[in-house]
Amino acid sequence: MARILWKLSVVLGVIAGTCTGHAAHAQDAPHERTSLRAPAAVPTLAQPTSVPAPDPGSEGSQAALAAAAAGARKQVQGIALSGLPAELRTSAWNALRSTRGDAAIADWLAPGGGYDLAKQRLKDARTRNRMFCERVLRTHPADLAAQTRGAVERALKGSDADRAAFVKTGYAQAQQIDRMAREAAAGEQRAVLDRDREFVRSLAEHDPGEQVRVAAQWALRPGAADEDVREFYGFGWVTGGALDLEGHRLRTADSEALRHRALTLLLKTAAEAEEALRGASDTAAARAEAARAWQTVAAHAQGAHTAWVAERERAGQQADSWKNIQALAKGAAEEMWQRIADPAGQNQRSWTNEAQEATGSAAFWQDILQRAHDGENRVTS
Repeated sequence: MARILWKLSVVLGVIAGTCTGHAAHAQDAPHERTSLRAPAAVPTLAQPTSVPAPDPGSEGSQAALAAAAAGARKQVQGIALSGLPAELRTSAWNALRSTRGDAAIADWLAPGGGYDLAKQRLKDARTRNRMFCERVLRTHPADLAAQTRGAVERALKGSDADRAAFVKTGYAQAQQIDRMAREAAAGEQRAVLDRDREFVRSLAEHDPGEQVRVAAQWALRPGAADEDVREFYGFGWVTGGALDLEGHRLRTADSEALRHRALTLLLKTAAEAEEALRGASDTAAARAEAARAWQTVAAHAQGAHTAWVAERERAGQQADSWKNIQALAKGAAEEMWQRIADPAGQNQRSWTNEAQEATGSAAFWQDILQRAHDGENRVTS
């Protein structure tokens, strides 16, 4: 029992040390479904009486562990099929393809495992430069930023040094050339109206995306001109939206990896405590210890479920916002507004998918919560 108490304290330390401070896809793709491992069959009457029937407690604990393993695999599949950076997706695929099965998934999610190593590679300057260039290519239309598009395409086809140079000075230089070209043609453009500025101001104050708010605030900064507002409608708005989506995906993937990491440890501790109850000399103390272990699993699952419900609400707000923006853009006659229509539709679909994924994750943790309650009931009844 002392060993179980020590293990539970270690697990609680892992949760406190790794989960505190954390919040709770390319084209989005649905996760593959993974079937739960079936519990052992109950012996029939035709079997010899010397064969003992499965212990209900052991069966329930193993079913919970199997459900956790299936949930972890689904999480890794989601990363592999997502719009997260290539480093994470490739690493996740390698874990899924391993012949070691669930053990490989557990190792990938474990501290210092494949997930952590892939996250570390995202901090590499070469990776950050490549991701910046890829984002610029996605968000800057050729007819509005021809020089920028040409420069970033050359950088992506070139070397790490080429991409570093583009990030350091090339982007700003290309942007300045494009801006001068747009200003030279300003006489042919419709003036930025007060209602256009007011809409940007409303985004700066109320948009659900932090990076969109920052981009809108920059377009209206002291000394900003009409061209700054045009740039916001042309590519600043889309860039902010892309950053908000990327940030959401990285944050939720990181939080869920930490949760699965802790869940495996908590369930193993609860299963061992429940097993120890069967032969304990001090039944009351062992029963209380097993109950506490399952209560800890329940608290962890409840926190995860609550976090995913909040993520679903945030993603739904983003989806609704981009849906409304697309409707406004499609109904506008101005070219400046029409540019946002297609990106808004894509963002609406992406955030809708994020909300659906959050719903699925919340359901998983609700299932784990119920299994934890069942475990507590088993050991206290």
